[in-house]
Amino acid sequence: MTPPPPPRLLIGKTQVGVLGATCSVGQRVLERLSEVGSTVTAYSRKTRAENARELDGVSWRQLRSALALGNAEAQPYWICAAPIWVLPEYFPMIEGLGAKKIVAISSTSRFTKETSSDPEERATAKRLANAENTVSEWAEKNGVACVILQPTLIYGHGRDKNIAEIARFIRRFGFFPVFGKAQGLRQPLHVDDLASACVASLTTRLPHSSQCRVYAISGAETLPYREMVRRVFEAMGRPARILSLPLVSFRAATWLLRHIPRYRHWTPAMAERMNRDMAFDHSSARRDFGFSPRPFQLDPEDTAV
Repeated sequence: MTPPPPPRLLIGKTQVGVLGATCSVGQRVLERLSEVGSTVTAYSRKTRAENARELDGVSWRQLRSALALGNAEAQPYWICAAPIWVLPEYFPMIEGLGAKKIVAISSTSRFTKETSSDPEERATAKRLANAENTVSEWAEKNGVACVILQPTLIYGHGRDKNIAEIARFIRRFGFFPVFGKAQGLRQPLHVDDLASACVASLTTRLPHSSQCRVYAISGAETLPYREMVRRVFEAMGRPARILSLPLVSFRAATWLLRHIPRYRHWTPAMAERMNRDMAFDHSSARRDFGFSPRPFQLDPEDTAV
């Protein structure tokens, strides 16, 4: 027998604040909140995003002016679509606006990069872990219900740094390099499914709501890295030209690519991870707030970069 869905908070016209509203995840979060009838304030360092659609119930506010606000309408619910490490900068504003619950986005990179051969990646993993601890401690101290989502590899709408990056390389060079067999497991997560998880976890009464809840958020399909790349070729209507390289050759290729501005962030550590399983169980998210991601399916928009 299928268990009943978890009880939900009917937030209706309750005020929701969204930080990082101009990023890809943030814009999808705004769409989901508008669909459920929330009254949303979208915060951005700049003005409203140029490519953002007009949405019912969504107004835009620059963070600089928001931080200087005196008396403002309470916003008890919050979603931080910006990197979790920027969230502490806005704790005073969020507290002043009467926060009761917040959802923040971290990353499974806090685990997959903590033993990386690249010092910058290890620093990123540490930064994520420290930010999660800071947010959790702040929430507990201030009586704010807290949810931290740790997504896997994010893709969608051609604005990500994962699948879209692979597509750009293929379009420019006609092939894609991998290290060895590239059989490490991946669970690509569509940005729309991450946005839905943000809203669902915000609007659901979760178990032990007085504690900070942490959930892995992964795609429905688990597949080897090489197969993931092959599907990008397929979606682009191109033959799969995947070039397998030994690590020493990949290091040399990376050194050359880093002279091109777009590929300055490429490192040998990226190649090393191609043969490492990076799969995470999202059953807790499915149980607690009905998370139900899609399989790895690419639309033309996802590779049109």
